[in-house]
Amino acid sequence: MEKFSILLVDDVPENIYSLKMMIEDSFDVEIYSALNAQEGIEILMKEDVDLILTDVQMPEIDGFEFVDYIKNIDKTKDIPVIFITGIYDKDEYKTKGYNLGAVEYITKPIHDVLLNSKLKVYIDIFERRKQDELQIAEKEKVLIHQSKMATMGEMIGVIAHQLKQPLNILSLYCNDVKTSYEYNEIDEKFIEDFSKNTKEQIQFLSETIDGFRNFFNPEKNKREFFIKNAINTSIKLLGNQFEVNKIDLTLEVDDEKVYGSETELEQVILNIINNSIDAFNERAIENRKINISVLSKQAYTILIMEDNAGGVNIETLEKLFDPYYTTKANGTGTGLYMVKLVIKNSFGGDLKIGNSKDGLRYIIALPQKNF
Repeated sequence: MEKFSILLVDDVPENIYSLKMMIEDSFDVEIYSALNAQEGIEILMKEDVDLILTDVQMPEIDGFEFVDYIKNIDKTKDIPVIFITGIYDKDEYKTKGYNLGAVEYITKPIHDVLLNSKLKVYIDIFERRKQDELQIAEKEKVLIHQSKMATMGEMIGVIAHQLKQPLNILSLYCNDVKTSYEYNEIDEKFIEDFSKNTKEQIQFLSETIDGFRNFFNPEKNKREFFIKNAINTSIKLLGNQFEVNKIDLTLEVDDEKVYGSETELEQVILNIINNSIDAFNERAIENRKINISVLSKQAYTILIMEDNAGGVNIETLEKLFDPYYTTKANGTGTGLYMVKLVIKNSFGGDLKIGNSKDGLRYIIALPQKNF
C-alpha cells in the first residue's frame, strides 16, 4: 500500500528538520519539504499529498495566503491543512486559519504527543480509505468478470445461430451435388457455382469465428479508431437478430474517431442492443426501431442509441447502472454496470440514460484522443 504523505512548509530549515524528525520517530510516512509557499505549490502540483503542515509567518507569501490559494485549486482544495506558528497565536489568527479551511491550528512550542495524536487521526483515515478503495477495486473486478461471463453466455446462442446458417447451406450444397450427379446435371457452370457459393459460406464462417475470438480477447490495447467500425462489427456479430426480431435499425454515422479499446466498445454496444431486444420481446412491442447516431462535440464523439421499447419509470431509471439490479426475469444485473465501468474507467468518457418519447435513450461521450 502507498505511504501517507505529508508536506512541510516553513522558511526556517531547522524547523522543518525538527518536525521531520518528530514525525518519522512515530510514523512510516513520505515527507516532502518546502522553504516557501512557491516551492510548496510546485510540490503539490507534482505529487499526491495527503496532509499539509505549514508555518504562518513566511516571506513574500505567508501561510494564510498559501492556504487560500491552494483551496481554490481542484487538485489541492480537499487536502487537510494544519497551521503551526509561534507568533500568530491569538484567537483572531486561529479564527482566520479555521475560516480558510484548516483542520488544526497548533502553536509552538510543539508538544510531540499532541502532534502525534493529531497525525494519527489523519493517517488512520487515509489507511481506511485506501483499504476501502482496494475492496471496491476487487469487487469491480468480480463484477466485470461476471458481466463478461453473462455476456459470453448470451453470445454463445448468437454464435450457434450464426454458425448453423452457413452450415445448413453447405449441407444443402452437398445434397445438391449428390442429386445433380444422379441426374447427370454436373457441368462446368455447376462446378463454378458450387465452388463460389461454398467458398463464400466458408469465408463467412471464418469471419464469424474471428469476430467472436477478437470480441473475447482480454487484451485492451487502446488506440484511435473509427467508431463506425465498432458499430458495424457489433451489428455483424448479432447476425440476423434484427431480421428475426423484426427490428428496423437506423444508422447515422460518418468518420468520427474514438480513443480506447475497440472490442470493449463493441461489448458496450452489444449490451445495449441486447437490452432493447429483450425489452421488445418481453413487452411484445410492434414496429420495433433502434436508432444509432453519432456526432462530434469539441474533443468528444457522442454516441446516441435509442429504442422505442417504452422506456422505464423514474425509480427504475435511477437504478439501471447499479450492480446486480435487473428488470429481467433471468437477468444478472451486471450488463449495464459493466457498460458504466467501461465508459468511465476504460475510456474516461461519460454516459447518461433517460426516457425519450418512445423508449430509452443512451448518450455516451467518448474522447477522440488520449488526453
